Amino acid sequence: MRFYTVGHSNRTLEEFIAILERFGIQLVVDVRRFPTSRKYPHFNLESLKGALESRGIGYLWMGDRLGGYRKGGYRAFAATEEFRRAVEDLVRLSEGRVVAIMCAERLWFRCHRRFIADALVSMGHEVVHIVEPDRVYVHRSKA
Repeated sequence: MRFYTVGHSNRTLEEFIAILERFGIQLVVDVRRFPTSRKYPHFNLESLKGALESRGIGYLWMGDRLGGYRKGGYRAFAATEEFRRAVEDLVRLSEGRVVAIMCAERLWFRCHRRFIADALVSMGHEVVHIVEPDRVYVHRSKA
C-alpha cells in the first residue's frame, strides 16, 4: 500500500486542499498531538474536518495514538508495542483508500512523521512525502 505524508505548514486552506486533490487523497490522517493552530485556525480539527469532508475527503484524528511530544522522545516511543499497534491500526483503517498522514511541519525529516514512515516502510508499504505540489520524496527507511 502507498501512503503519503504532508505538512500543512503556513499554507492556505485552498493550497492545502489543492495538494490533496492533486495526489488523489481520499483520507487525511491527522497525527498532530494537539490538532489546533492559533496562527492558522483553518487547520483546527473541526474547521479542517468540515472543509475536507465538504470536498469529499475523509478526516481521521490519530494524534492521541501517533502524535508527537512524547515523554522520553518520539524515537523511544517508536520502539514500543503501543506505537506498533497504532501503526497497524493506521494501516487497517487506510485499506482501500489513498491516505495522507498529516502534521503541521512541512518538512517530513523535521517531524515525527519520519518515524511513522520508517515503520510503514519496514512493513512493506511505500511512503511518499509531499513537500510541494511538484516536489515529493520517496521514503527510505533508516531502520
